[in-house]
Amino acid sequence: MEHVAGTDAANPTDGGDRPDPGGRPGKSEQTRSLILETALRLFRERGYDKTTMRAIAQESGVSVGNAYYYFGSKEHLIHGFYDRLTHEHITRSRQELRGVRDFGDRLQVVLSVWLEVAEPYHAFAVQFFRNAADPESPLSPFSAESYPIREQVTELFADVLRGSSLRIDDELAELLPELLWLHLMGIVLFWVYDRSPERAKSRAFVARTTPMVERVITLSRYKVFRPLVRDAERLIRDYIVPEGTTPPEQRG
Repeated sequence: MEHVAGTDAANPTDGGDRPDPGGRPGKSEQTRSLILETALRLFRERGYDKTTMRAIAQESGVSVGNAYYYFGSKEHLIHGFYDRLTHEHITRSRQELRGVRDFGDRLQVVLSVWLEVAEPYHAFAVQFFRNAADPESPLSPFSAESYPIREQVTELFADVLRGSSLRIDDELAELLPELLWLHLMGIVLFWVYDRSPERAKSRAFVARTTPMVERVITLSRYKVFRPLVRDAERLIRDYIVPEGTTPPEQRG
C-alpha cells in the first residue's frame, strides 16, 4: 500500500478540485469520478501493481494530495470500483426483477446481470483477484472493509427470495441469502479465469447451475433434509464467514 508523503496530502490546495465544503455534488463528485476512471484505465494499461497514486494523480490532472484526499490508497480506489459495480448490479437487477416471481428466474436475472456489468473490467480482473485472494487484504470479499458491499449484495439475494413464489423451510430462510452470495463468489472465480469469447462459458455455467440451486433449495423443505440444513448453517457460521456476520464497528 502507498502512504501519504509530505503535507500536500494532508492539505489539498487545488481549490478547484477540492470537495465542495457545502456538500454539494458537482465538482467534487466529478473529480472523484475522474480519478477513479483514470485509475481503472491505468490498471488496464499498466497493471495494478505498477500503477502508483502519483501516476493516477498526474493523469487525472490533480495534485497527489488531492488524489489522496478522495482515495487514501490504491485499495480505496478498488473499493470505489467495487462500490460502483455493486450499485450498478443492484440497480439493474431490481429493474429486471420487476414482475418476475419464479425463484429460478429471479436468481438467473441477478447472476446474469452481474456478468454483464462486470464484463468491461474482465481484462484486469485477474490482477484484482490476486490481491483479493489474500486473506489479510482489505480487498478480500470476506474482510471487514468489504462488509458494506457484501451486506448490500446479500440483501439483494434476500429480495430475490422475498419476491419469489418459492416456499422455503424457515431454518434456511435466514441463511439462504449468504449461501447465494457464496454461490456468486464461486461464479466470480470461474469468470475471472474464463477465457472463452465474451465469457460464454460463464454464462452457460450460470444457466446450468441455477436450476440445480433451485432444486436443492426446494428439497430442503422436506424433513429428511433438515438435519443437513442445520449442519450447513453451523458450517457457514463457524468456518466460512466468521468475519462477515457483523460490521467492523460492532466487533471487539
